[in-house]
Amino acid sequence: MRDAVVARWGPDVAPDGVVDRPAIARHAFAAPEERAWLEQLLWPLVGARVHAWREEQSARNPPPRALVVETPLLFEAGLDGLYDATLVVVANEAVRAERAAARGHAAVGERTARQLSQEEKAARADHVVRNDRDLAALEQELAAVLEKLSERA
Repeated sequence: MRDAVVARWGPDVAPDGVVDRPAIARHAFAAPEERAWLEQLLWPLVGARVHAWREEQSARNPPPRALVVETPLLFEAGLDGLYDATLVVVANEAVRAERAAARGHAAVGERTARQLSQEEKAARADHVVRNDRDLAALEQELAAVLEKLSERA
């Protein structure tokens, strides 16, 4: 993948052979066709990697209680079919913006505008968890979902 993005956007996206994610984001979000090109490159790789990892983990003895994969743009990429269940973590927009800014994410509004709304993701997901509070509250909600999933297995 590194070679493909360097061929398309130049060596500034991988100085010294190391992918510079902010540089890639600048190119990918510069035009819809650039983002589409990157997505067409990435999504099949993500799908194949998730599939291989699930196979590997399922072969363990005993198999894990659950496998959790964080997949950005899960529904937008059409990758939700890879999973037995989907979970969406939602939060108040102001909280989300504050957290993104604290992580140094640029063009947050532009990125968010290209994603499904939190409401749409919540409607498509099997489970929805709120993340407006502290880490302990999030862990408690996630544990409850894991318990529900364990009961189904």
